Amino acid sequence: MIKALIFDFDGLILDTESPIFVTWNELYKSFGCELPLESWVTLIGGSDESFDPFKELERQLGRSLDEAVIEPPRRKKELELIDTQAILPGVMEYLNDAKELKLKIGLASSSTREWVSSHLSRLGIFQYFDSICTRDDVKQVKPSPELYQSVLDILKICPAEGLVLEDSPNGIQAAKALGLFCVAIPNPMTRDLCFDQADLILNSLVEKPLRDVITLAERNHR
Repeated sequence: MIKALIFDFDGLILDTESPIFVTWNELYKSFGCELPLESWVTLIGGSDESFDPFKELERQLGRSLDEAVIEPPRRKKELELIDTQAILPGVMEYLNDAKELKLKIGLASSSTREWVSSHLSRLGIFQYFDSICTRDDVKQVKPSPELYQSVLDILKICPAEGLVLEDSPNGIQAAKALGLFCVAIPNPMTRDLCFDQADLILNSLVEKPLRDVITLAERNHR
C-alpha cells in the first residue's frame, strides 16, 4: 500500500533547469562558443562533478577567464528568470490530493537545502512536506540512492510504500536502486533522454490523477 509521495524538486516542481541552461548558453555564445547539450544534461538531477561548464568554456577558448567577474551577472539573470517561473502543471493537484489521501509527502533533491527551501517558501508550499532531504544531508547525491533512503528513513516507510516523481534519469536510477515505483515527467531539458528505467512516463502530472498512479504502483508491488 502506498503511504508516501516523494517529489524531486528542480525541473519537477519548478522549472529551474531551463533558466540555468539559457544563461549558460548565452554566456558561451557571447564568447563565440557552443555549450554542449549532451554534456550539460549529465548535470541534471545529479552531481556538479559530472560536468563543469566554466572549465569547458575555458577549454574551448584555450585560455583562463576570471570567474569572479563573469559568474555574478550570469547568476543574477538566472535567478531573475527562475523567479518568473510558476509551479509546474499538476503539482498543486498532486500535493492537495496527497493530503486528502493522508499520504506522507517527502522531497529528495540534489540541490542545497537553502535553494530548495527558499523556493518552496516563495511558492507557498513548504508546509506540505513532511521530509525534505537535500545534498546537505548526504554524502552522495543522485544517481546514488542515498537521498531517497534518507527520505524513507525519516518517513518510516519501506520502498514498496513510496511513490516517486522524477524528471531526470539520474533521479530515476536513484529511486529504482531501492525498488521504489518511479514516475518520470520529462521537462524541456530532459525530454530527449532515456527513461527506460521508469515505471511510468507522463508528459505532465495533469495527464493522470494521483489516485490512478497509486493504483498502478500498488498493482506493481503485488
